[in-house]
Amino acid sequence: MNFDLNHLPIRNPKPREKGITMVMDKGLSIRETEDFVSMCGEYADIVKLGFGTAMITPNLETKLKVYTDAGIPVYFGGTLFEAFIIRNRFEDYIRLLEKYKLKHAEISDGSITLNHNIKLDYIQKLSKYVTVISEVGSKDEGIIIHPNIWIEMINSELEAGVWKVIAEARESGTIGIFRPNGKAKAMLINRIIQKVDTSKVIWETPQKAQQAHFIKLLGANVNLGNIAPNEVIPLETLRLGLRSDTFFEYLPEELKQTTI
Repeated sequence: MNFDLNHLPIRNPKPREKGITMVMDKGLSIRETEDFVSMCGEYADIVKLGFGTAMITPNLETKLKVYTDAGIPVYFGGTLFEAFIIRNRFEDYIRLLEKYKLKHAEISDGSITLNHNIKLDYIQKLSKYVTVISEVGSKDEGIIIHPNIWIEMINSELEAGVWKVIAEARESGTIGIFRPNGKAKAMLINRIIQKVDTSKVIWETPQKAQQAHFIKLLGANVNLGNIAPNEVIPLETLRLGLRSDTFFEYLPEELKQTTI
């Protein structure tokens, strides 16, 4: 903080288990990555190189080093994992993680149809090498998953050894836990909250209104993901009540007035 202001929520310090901001890097240059970590490194907890971008990113090792030198874990998007799996190249994927010295990996089945027991087996195998993050929910808006199935999948994947489970919304915020118009599926989300340890869930919230929704619902230290690099500091202001959407969240009742 550059200066003092009372009635702000207490943010968990890094390395955080709660209050995580997962950033989606869809193709920052080396210079942009350096600029990003210099400005936002304090607020970014982990970075995903979105979908399959890692395969075609120039100077990939240099870019990974910028993040790791800044103390920010980085991992490849789950779609890249799926691209290896559908080609029966799981062992090659493990070698790839070793080559780039990655300590985190994502297992998802948003693009392919993967038997859940097979997914759990992949989680158990991969967790012997790295910290595993899994993703629940389809990227196909035509596929509707019952809340009970969401809950069952999340809890079973946690039991299989994942660190965090990502609740799918895509980078558009119009799938999974959100409707095509970006509005939250309140019943689904509330059911998940009732049955799952929310400190273990990262909610994909690329849109500001979605971020504000979860901050109001679960507090400043909710785990949020798919955050664009240029939205990391704005998100932190949302968490702290320094933006209109959450301005009154942490003020005592006697200060909750708009006319002074």
